[in-house]
Amino acid sequence: MPFLTIPAAHSTTPVDLHYEDYGVGKPIVLIHGWPLSGRSWEGQVPALVAAGYRVITYDRRGFGQSSQPWSGYDYDTFAADLEALLDGLDLRDVVLVGFSMGGGELARYVGTYGEERVAKLVFASAVTPYLWKSEDNPDGGVDQDLADWFSTGITGDRAAFLHEFLNMFFTAGKPTLLNRPMVSDEQIAYNLSIALAASPKGTLDATAAFATTDFRSDLDKVTVPTLVIHGDSDTIVPFEVSGKRTAAAIAGSETVLIEGAPHGLTVSHRDEWNRHLLAFLAE
Repeated sequence: MPFLTIPAAHSTTPVDLHYEDYGVGKPIVLIHGWPLSGRSWEGQVPALVAAGYRVITYDRRGFGQSSQPWSGYDYDTFAADLEALLDGLDLRDVVLVGFSMGGGELARYVGTYGEERVAKLVFASAVTPYLWKSEDNPDGGVDQDLADWFSTGITGDRAAFLHEFLNMFFTAGKPTLLNRPMVSDEQIAYNLSIALAASPKGTLDATAAFATTDFRSDLDKVTVPTLVIHGDSDTIVPFEVSGKRTAAAIAGSETVLIEGAPHGLTVSHRDEWNRHLLAFLAE
């Protein structure tokens, strides 16, 4: 089982970052969303390997099989972890794909470390450019009430909260008695098992990171070919407050809006999502 050790910086001890590395060819790094792990990409890895790519997934610190330190759940640290992975595996001409929270790593990585190693970027249902609603960001999608909902749920009955969240994650539009998740109960249970294995502290702290981090100046530095792909029925990270604004911030970027797709579209609309990604990679 491969691990990359990150020296102590924002935590008192070194952090072991768990990763998986499959296939040969041009490298693609897949960065997962909250509150999951690299396992969330199992619908994409086979298609990418079959298409002739080398595919690397990893578990963000605090999630999956990576170490669970008490601190260090901020985007400067997450981007430093990504840089350590790219450097440790000596990945160059790499395509970075960030889903939801993972889109923040893409932005902060480019903003901090540049594009020397990067060939292309894919912002998938991503939290960029800035979710926190404020005077200088009135189009943000997260206010104090929503932040409190996350905090109260995670510090209260975390299991029940995450189950509710995952139902929303896989539902196109708002869940109702008639509008149910677009995946099986077993798929939700599987994702819940992944989420519950994460650090409770990391699960909580990560919500503050993706809700309050401003990536606007980071996106200004993106010049490589970029795809923004989103579901038009995403209520977790709505296209209007995220994907649409991300695309507008990156000159020459491409946008794909998948009709009827919820936030968790890499599962619910796997084949369609994969086709769009492979087409962009082939350009």
